[in-house]
Amino acid sequence: MQLSLLKLRTACYSQRRFNKRWTRSAFFIAGTFALLASGKTMAAGDIAAQRIGKQQSDAGHCQECHGADGNSTDAKIPNHAGQYAAYLVKQLSDFQSGARKHEIMTIMAEDLSATDMADIGAYFAGRKIMQGDGGGDNPLGRNLFINGDQARNIPACAGCHGESGKGGIAGNVIYPVIGGQRKVYLRSQLIGWKLGERKNSPGGVMNKITELLSDDEIEALAD
Repeated sequence: MQLSLLKLRTACYSQRRFNKRWTRSAFFIAGTFALLASGKTMAAGDIAAQRIGKQQSDAGHCQECHGADGNSTDAKIPNHAGQYAAYLVKQLSDFQSGARKHEIMTIMAEDLSATDMADIGAYFAGRKIMQGDGGGDNPLGRNLFINGDQARNIPACAGCHGESGKGGIAGNVIYPVIGGQRKVYLRSQLIGWKLGERKNSPGGVMNKITELLSDDEIEALAD
């Protein structure tokens, strides 16, 4: 049986990463990058200006799964187009440290330097921001997203991720873009937080919120 490109690449890396130096050089071009730093919540224009950072080198083989324009063609693989650079850097660092676990991404992040991570983040942050098609409108999900549920101490998602789901920055906390993200991916992450399989949100906030959500509510929010 012919293996898919993803399975083939995974199999190669699983054989003890037979050529780590090749992997590293093929993935990224060295560069410098300034992480986002601000003690204040930034206005929309400031966020747009600082979303990317300074370095925008090629993201190499990351594009095979996440797309050259940062939009994946696989529902299970997240879009990165227009995502905050520093958020992507944090996720790569968490994959490397084990704070976040994924069979493939743990391998991919293993040998990355800080510069490598910065290059990846800046590249995808520089793409046109991801957009949904408007076809997943769900009244239950929209209400939770905009208003939350005060009776259950569930805050509005928009309070952190913005009314259009385009994220934001408050102090040293970066709230990722989720508007236009893959539905299947969003649902899997919400379930992962609820089950405690993912634990790398600031202060465990996503674990606390998703524990209060029903399966139907998770489905509605993903919509």
